Amino acid sequence: MIAGLGLVTAGLVLERAKELKVFKEITAIYILIPALLGLKGNLEMTLASRLSTHANIGTMDTRSELKILIIGNIVLIQLQAIVIGFLAAIVSVFISWIAQGQFNFQHALVLCSSSVSTASIASSALCLIMITVIVASHKSCIDPDNIATPIAESLGDLITLVILSIIGSFIFKTINDYIWLPIVIIGCYILLIPVWTMICARNKYVKDALIEGWSPIIAAMLISSTGGLILDFAVQTFHSIAVFQPCMNGVGGSLGAVQASRLSTAFHKKGKPGEFINEEEKKNAESCPNPIKIFCSKSSASCTVRVLLFITIPGHLTFMFLIWQLAIDHIQFPALFILYYLIAALIQVATILYIAQWLVPFVWKQGHDPDNTCIPYLTSAGDFLGTALLTCVFILLP
Repeated sequence: MIAGLGLVTAGLVLERAKELKVFKEITAIYILIPALLGLKGNLEMTLASRLSTHANIGTMDTRSELKILIIGNIVLIQLQAIVIGFLAAIVSVFISWIAQGQFNFQHALVLCSSSVSTASIASSALCLIMITVIVASHKSCIDPDNIATPIAESLGDLITLVILSIIGSFIFKTINDYIWLPIVIIGCYILLIPVWTMICARNKYVKDALIEGWSPIIAAMLISSTGGLILDFAVQTFHSIAVFQPCMNGVGGSLGAVQASRLSTAFHKKGKPGEFINEEEKKNAESCPNPIKIFCSKSSASCTVRVLLFITIPGHLTFMFLIWQLAIDHIQFPALFILYYLIAALIQVATILYIAQWLVPFVWKQGHDPDNTCIPYLTSAGDFLGTALLTCVFILLP
């Protein structure tokens, strides 16, 4: 519920931000938005899952080890944010160039400098919040797996959208007089990349994530950018769709991340990546799970899946009520829209939970750490499915 309140607020911010001049003049920024919002899944929620596992296996019990763990993760998050911020902007510029048939150098500078600055600043703030929450919850004997990823979800979209709106508007207004400013910003961040890389390579807690963590977050960024193409079309076609986008996308990713984080911790308590207690677990990891078994069995994992799936309905109804009360135009919700919206939300969450239940054991069997790999795929899939299904809801309305 806390995560959903943050997502509703993010939707209201996006509804107002689309009236800013930079959003009207540079429509490619809508392609950038899902990729930047996805950073909370690619980076902060992955960080939350990784630190939650360390909390549950006892790494945080020693002050000296905790310090090394925190420093390594802060630097890793900054490195990943800078690189993904650049790549997301390049993809947005390229897609816009192909769509419009012309390349605008100033618009490209605005997108690149805004993207990398937003990614870096937002990730720094969220990283510090996540570390504080996880350490405090561990000391209070509360399982961080159950609360850390939703808190990252609740704050990630809101902080990112606010920072993007402020920085993007500022650079757009000043670029004609100070064209050197975005160039300096980009140059400074490029110079930081090798420095952060060296620090991460020497830290025992993040050196593995430095190597194996890139392919998931780059793939997730590309998936989210595909959702951004749909959002770019939808925002220009359906006036009120923007306010629903963060909430629809974020709820599925948040619930999938909770399940992935819990499953990953359960595997870590049994051994190292690639190790299984018995042959039955290993056999289950080699094939796609039976959907009926995942959603309808009496196992504890299946009970958790059902809880996460069915809290979607009261959650979204609450969020829709808040949107109705707080949106600029007091959007009216016909009964058919509510029905279609809830069906779309259930399809999205069920799909993400099924993927999580299959992906975590599969990644573990390959000898990789699910904490570094799974959540980016789940949250980016949530972004793509959420945007696509929400667009279908508006298309189906009479």
